[in-house]
Amino acid sequence: MDVTGHTNSDSRSDSAREPRRAASIRDVARAAGVSYQTVSRVINGHPNVREETRHRVEAAIQSLGFRRNPTAFALASGVTRSLTVLTSNTTLHGYAATLQGLEEAARAAGYALGVKVLTPEDDLDRTMSSAAAEGGGLLVIGFDPLGAAALERAPADVPCAAVVEAPPPGRTPPRPAVWADDREAARAATAYLLELGHRTVHYLAIPTSVGARRPEGPRAQGWRAALESAGITPPDPQGGTGWDAQVGYDEGRRLAEDPEITAILCGNDDLALGVLRALHHAGRAVPGDVSVVGFDDAPHSAFLTPALTTVRMDFQGLGRDAFALLRGQLESGHLPPEPTFAGTDLIVRESSGPVGG
Repeated sequence: MDVTGHTNSDSRSDSAREPRRAASIRDVARAAGVSYQTVSRVINGHPNVREETRHRVEAAIQSLGFRRNPTAFALASGVTRSLTVLTSNTTLHGYAATLQGLEEAARAAGYALGVKVLTPEDDLDRTMSSAAAEGGGLLVIGFDPLGAAALERAPADVPCAAVVEAPPPGRTPPRPAVWADDREAARAATAYLLELGHRTVHYLAIPTSVGARRPEGPRAQGWRAALESAGITPPDPQGGTGWDAQVGYDEGRRLAEDPEITAILCGNDDLALGVLRALHHAGRAVPGDVSVVGFDDAPHSAFLTPALTTVRMDFQGLGRDAFALLRGQLESGHLPPEPTFAGTDLIVRESSGPVGG
């Protein structure tokens, strides 16, 4: 399964995309006829610079389009640069692992992260204005309606990058973003269950970032596509109201009452945890009676009984690459690398098997 990391692809040649080399402090010094130390003093507002010299340096800076390299400035001055992460959750695995990837990459580059947790009670416009006023740039985790709304309202003049749900085909997020192809991952997980002989697969959804009443996020879309491709009319998806194990347990109890259900794909591993418990209480064996597949490969999934078959997602890699996109906007001459995080993988464990075990 592939992972998509760019939103601004085009058909231009490599040479056409290659940016012009950014002007350096030494270029400014040569243009102004001064030493690079003098340029540094002008940039940092040092008072011991003649007015005529300051004007020459400022004219050269404007003419060359010079931008101070924040990394070099931080190393020289000891000033730590700050960025703000906007997220509605810091505890669920996908959010926490993405935040970890952002923090690790930022720390390695000399940036500090502040985290603003969004709540439905927030005045979002005021929150965005406050976060933007703190300077630096914004990093948005947009897996849910609050995060998606924050990304939509990020001020156009503030550097911003995001980690988002896979957007619909042909559409791109409003700001530079990275995402995993969980639509394809869900399609492949559903196809795997069908290959085991299950006549259909029921889906227990997580909420989608678009806030639609029907739980038709990219994972639901991939599940639906796999069934329709096999000529199977998809059953109504369940859930879509939460991410946690309690929601999984409540929905799982209803699913366990139907003896015709033999395979369940869950929108994340916490939902799957609740489903496993509900099936156990209903006396239905996993995988003998019902196969269960989760999503995300949270740390606990390998230690459940039975161990959970799940889709592994590299959230930390998504966080690192989102930071690289933002850093490319902040630092003159910094080119973000190609996405390096691993693709999604189906991790087959004990909770899935052929019909009847």
